[in-house]
Amino acid sequence: MTEKEHAPRRLAFGVDPRRPQRYSLRQARYDALAHDIDALAGAAARQGRRLSILDIGAGAGASPLHLRARPHFGAVDIDGADVDRRYKVDEKLYRSLFIGDLTAGYPELPSASYDVVICEQVLEHLCELRVPMETIGRLLKPGGRAFVGVPIFLPPLHLARRHLVPRLDRLLRSTRRRDHVQAFTLASVKSALLFYSKLRFVDARGFRVISGGLLRPLEERRTWWAFNRWLGARLPAACIEVQIVLEKPTREPAS
Repeated sequence: MTEKEHAPRRLAFGVDPRRPQRYSLRQARYDALAHDIDALAGAAARQGRRLSILDIGAGAGASPLHLRARPHFGAVDIDGADVDRRYKVDEKLYRSLFIGDLTAGYPELPSASYDVVICEQVLEHLCELRVPMETIGRLLKPGGRAFVGVPIFLPPLHLARRHLVPRLDRLLRSTRRRDHVQAFTLASVKSALLFYSKLRFVDARGFRVISGGLLRPLEERRTWWAFNRWLGARLPAACIEVQIVLEKPTREPAS
């Protein structure tokens, strides 16, 4: 075997095989949510209970890959959900896997079932948002947290992406398939989530302020990742993607 074949496979953040960069900015969102969820799992363990998690858009299992490297993964029960098994869902990473359409509201899943709901890189693929956002709120237990991540644009670039780009594709008879049917700003996705989910806003953090291309080698350096995290916390609306943290009130709001 060659020296290259003997070399160990590079894993983003030491756990994720999808990107070879040590501090891949594309995978930084999963490292961030794993950090927060591990803290919640630790608090649950100290109370003598387990943390129940639903990972919507499970796919290849990035969320449990990052979570299982954390100290309190033993106190976690994580279920996956996806629209089809064709999406390379790694069922070994989940306690169970639910196959269903989020735009139909997951009626098979009972309300207030989970301490944490993850919905990363899903909403931008859906034509209808009301039911999916309502479902995220419905499935959370009172006091539970949701982590919702989407790509975003600065206004008014989201309008160009939403309306102009599809028209240009039709005009130029482009055969390129665009999977993203929504184009958000931080303000637009935040306001929709708060309105439909009835959850309380906790935090918004941006990722991939500057990434890829000639700068990709910098993703081997922890300092570059830390700088992007610092900048993304202060200027989330200017990032390529955002992760919004929401919490379900423990009491129903007064009418």
